[in-house]
Amino acid sequence: MLVKNCKIIDKDGKDIVTDILIENGVITKIEKNISAPAGEIIDAEEKYVLPGIVDVHTHMRDPGLTQKEDFTTGSMACARGGVTTFIDMPNTIPVTVTKEALADKKALMNGRAYVDYGFHFGGSKKDNSSEIKDIINETASTKIFLNMSTGDMLIDDEKTVENIFRESKIISVHAEEEMVAKAIEFCEKYDKELYLCHLSKASEIELLKAAKARGAKVFGEVTPHHLFLNTDDVSKTERSQLLLRMKPELKEKSDNDALWAALADGTLDTIGTDHAPHLIEEKLAKLTFGVPSVENSLEMMLNGVKDGKITLKRLIEVMCNKPADIFKIKNKGNITAGYDGDLVIIDITDNSPVKDDKVITKAGWTPYENCNKGGKVLTTILRGQVVYSNGKFNGLYGREVKYYE
Repeated sequence: MLVKNCKIIDKDGKDIVTDILIENGVITKIEKNISAPAGEIIDAEEKYVLPGIVDVHTHMRDPGLTQKEDFTTGSMACARGGVTTFIDMPNTIPVTVTKEALADKKALMNGRAYVDYGFHFGGSKKDNSSEIKDIINETASTKIFLNMSTGDMLIDDEKTVENIFRESKIISVHAEEEMVAKAIEFCEKYDKELYLCHLSKASEIELLKAAKARGAKVFGEVTPHHLFLNTDDVSKTERSQLLLRMKPELKEKSDNDALWAALADGTLDTIGTDHAPHLIEEKLAKLTFGVPSVENSLEMMLNGVKDGKITLKRLIEVMCNKPADIFKIKNKGNITAGYDGDLVIIDITDNSPVKDDKVITKAGWTPYENCNKGGKVLTTILRGQVVYSNGKFNGLYGREVKYYE
């Protein structure tokens, strides 16, 4: 595939227009006026072309909860949103906390995705640290919950947490408020890499900043909903009081501001959606935590660029480069020769509103209803194959990612 007239961001943050050649799924040449080889040619018409988005925090609900989402519909939502790689969390049914459950999940998902994917392994309160050694190179991280979760995944025994930290290469953690400090304490004690999921408060940012200043191997993630929404949005209507609920909960406007500042200055490292879909009728029937987000994340985050809160170069770092780097996902997250030909063509002039009736996810709704986009995803390319373009989907080309040591 040859993609012509791509506007990309160079290493200095400047716009350049170039062609991108993808051969056998891999980017082989980035320069102007590439001669057209045999194969598909796409003219980007000098629209921005980004690396495929890497979302390392999703809950695709498969197996066990497929009425809410499944691997195919979730991957379609990814393709629609410009996400070419997602990593699935372990709290499905059964939970992915044994080698057998991981193997079964991998086999079940094979051939069912529109984009590439990987898996996090789950830490269990029953102490499955002995199993982690055997799957350490097959998964992105070990995910543990230090705050409310389901099943056997909330761990409150310190010895079990210690054992899991010792055996893991990187630990992703659901930790809120005082438990953020506890997770960082384990990170420093065992000299392990720690990924703090969905930070939501200014006080948590201060803990992250202090840990980084001490040289701790700690990374911070923020979700689009914690950047754009707050308690004022929750209180607007009875409907929003049920729909806009997740863990961690939305915070104050001042927390939004602190998160944006931390994202811009490098304290926060990544955007992860925490895509956690529930059917709208489930959400409106009773208090249920979690929101869908993956298909609207890039289009919403482009608002941050439009409003001058972050640069487009920085957006690419936190949505593409850094997630792949932190979890050592091979050949993802960059427009560079030798990397997979994963590209997203966007139209930054399209600021139309997000609408429930346009979403792909089985959930059937979006927390960003009536928010104006910062741009529109036109085309999503996975390893040189168009998987989404202007409302149409093509081919289950997704495959499991590999990791480097």
